[in-house]
Amino acid sequence: MNRRRFLLSLGTAATATAGGAYAWRRIHSSKTPPLPEGEILGASAAIGHRLQAMDFPEPTETLKTPVVIVGGGIAGLSAGWKLQQAGFADFVILELESEVGGNARSGENAITAYPWGAHYLPFPTRESRATRELLADFGVLRGDPCAAEPAYDERVINFAPQERLYAHGVWHDGLWPQVGVRQRDFDQYRRFQALMDGFQRRRGADGRKAFAIPIDFSARDPDLLALDRLSMRDFLLRQGLDSEPLHWHVNYACRDDYGCRHDDTSAWMGIHYFASRDARARDADSDDMLTWPEGNGWLVKKLRERLASHLIANAMAWRLSELDRAVRVDAWQPNENRSTRRLARIVIWAAPVFQAPRVFREWSPELAAAIGEFQYAPWLVANLSLRGFPTERRGVPLSWDNVLYDSEALGYVVATHQHLAVHQDQTVFTWYHALSNGPPERERQRLLTTPWAVWAETILRDLSRPHPDIREQVTRLDLMRWGHAMVRPRPGFVWGEARQRLLQVQDRVLFAHSDLSGYSVFEEANYRGVLAAERALAALGVGFSSSVQP
Repeated sequence: MNRRRFLLSLGTAATATAGGAYAWRRIHSSKTPPLPEGEILGASAAIGHRLQAMDFPEPTETLKTPVVIVGGGIAGLSAGWKLQQAGFADFVILELESEVGGNARSGENAITAYPWGAHYLPFPTRESRATRELLADFGVLRGDPCAAEPAYDERVINFAPQERLYAHGVWHDGLWPQVGVRQRDFDQYRRFQALMDGFQRRRGADGRKAFAIPIDFSARDPDLLALDRLSMRDFLLRQGLDSEPLHWHVNYACRDDYGCRHDDTSAWMGIHYFASRDARARDADSDDMLTWPEGNGWLVKKLRERLASHLIANAMAWRLSELDRAVRVDAWQPNENRSTRRLARIVIWAAPVFQAPRVFREWSPELAAAIGEFQYAPWLVANLSLRGFPTERRGVPLSWDNVLYDSEALGYVVATHQHLAVHQDQTVFTWYHALSNGPPERERQRLLTTPWAVWAETILRDLSRPHPDIREQVTRLDLMRWGHAMVRPRPGFVWGEARQRLLQVQDRVLFAHSDLSGYSVFEEANYRGVLAAERALAALGVGFSSSVQP
């Protein structure tokens, strides 16, 4: 349901209640079924933490490679895509994990493909030119990428019903709380939306949007940048917006996109969530988005296929050193327990920023201190394979995105929602949880030390409220731990000195990660990778057509 139409259509009744007495069919037997099979997948913390000890074998082989990309997430893959688009082929992408994709990775079983992280892509704005070009290259965007309202393959626009919220024992359409909401709450919904609409329409003194994607194209008016020094919660209160369901919705949005609560999110970035996306698409609603059963893993798959000859998985860059005419990159391959040295003219650092000082120890103390200001949100993602669709509580039917009002988690998406089959017996639910109730270091420790069985019980208990028979339906429950899933855009960080300091680094080592944007979305990672690739091409004297100018 289009959020703007929903807000405009709100009635004037002061209260909407669930009411009545519900007689639910009892699903559980007297004996609780055992936990399903499952395991913890993904990154090995032991391998990643080996950087702290720097216990690696010295290189036994030296190769000359003009461009070395460190990190095979969306930024690194996008850099490789742009180099290839320009006809430049002498580069490699080093990826620590066994699979590329970063937090856009995906999995697959006998039922369906499913995401392990990012699961959708909103229609890119005109400023996100590189993303539009990439989508056009892969046949998702049809026609001119610069069109005001591009056409997209209708098969990858999310099917209805799109999203729903479970509150007070009822599923209802959209993610704005409606049940048990007073007239003053509805009034504040409208006031909030009017504020966000005003920010979306605003242009800065330089003519740019107040809030753009990529954020490099945003206006720099002092009163706008001052919002970065407030939390989103404080911004709402200063506007006289104290509605509990309104705060829940904004807090949910911040947790979902940024991995931190609205009282720990920059107001500039909180507003950006609601005011930056004004893209339109032909024959689609403004709230629609692009998605696949495996989420953004579909785009990773296409990039992996295109860049296969350049990818080196299970390769950890552990030492970078600048020489007179080259940058030395030493990478350890744990499967073989050996290191290889590459001499590069340009290195594109597309790994998370926090890893850089451990690898490139020649950077200045000032630069290392700036990197120390980057904080990261830990996330837990679970994929639950179900033998059948669980029992539904009252209200709106199963949707693509399903959110629980009284939950520390973020809800789940249904991987089979995009399937074209008329009837489906089995499905996969992808459940998300941003651990944001305490300092990130403490939450990261909780993520890493909590056993699989404890997490499994937590997840099934969370989902049993709207789905009383969920435990009987689940045949397998696998987990992915993301200790440093995304940079946290806390107050003062987005337009603070630390991020600006890293943006100024344009030497033979080029930063290219969504960390540099202060938050993690596909368009920002894609932009950072393409921008770094274009700078590398310019330094090498290779001609290209820019993909980063809106």
